[in-house]
Amino acid sequence: MNTPSTILSTARTRGQNDQLPYAGAVTPKEALDLLLSDSRVKLVDVRTNAERDWVGRVDIPAAQHAAVQWNLYPGGTPNPNFLPELAQVANKDDIILFLCRGAVRSRHAAKLATEHGYANCFDVLEGFEGEKDAAGHRKNVNGWCKAGLPWLGA
Repeated sequence: MNTPSTILSTARTRGQNDQLPYAGAVTPKEALDLLLSDSRVKLVDVRTNAERDWVGRVDIPAAQHAAVQWNLYPGGTPNPNFLPELAQVANKDDIILFLCRGAVRSRHAAKLATEHGYANCFDVLEGFEGEKDAAGHRKNVNGWCKAGLPWLGA
């Protein structure tokens, strides 16, 4: 297992190399290693409640995991309370790992949080379900689930 400082250094280097507007990016495995090694790391799942209920959710200690929807279901409208809800689950100096289905909304969430003073925002690359395969299915190419990391199915 990589040390937390090594993982964060690698993640920050990715952020610099890719000119990300937030601290950096971690792989799903790196995210889990950080979560297991430091109780101050928070995973914020920005998928809709429906996605978590119907598809599944990460299986990590509740104290390190929070759900803050980026978009609302049904309709997909932006969550107008995203920042106030984030403030209820994370402090501005926490290490925050943002996760969504395929690593799109999580990037937007990390950027917005950074713009509002959260200093250590990281995107979880690949997301929970990962990219679609040739048949249009997820969980077969990459992502948290494909990596065999702990999750609870719907």
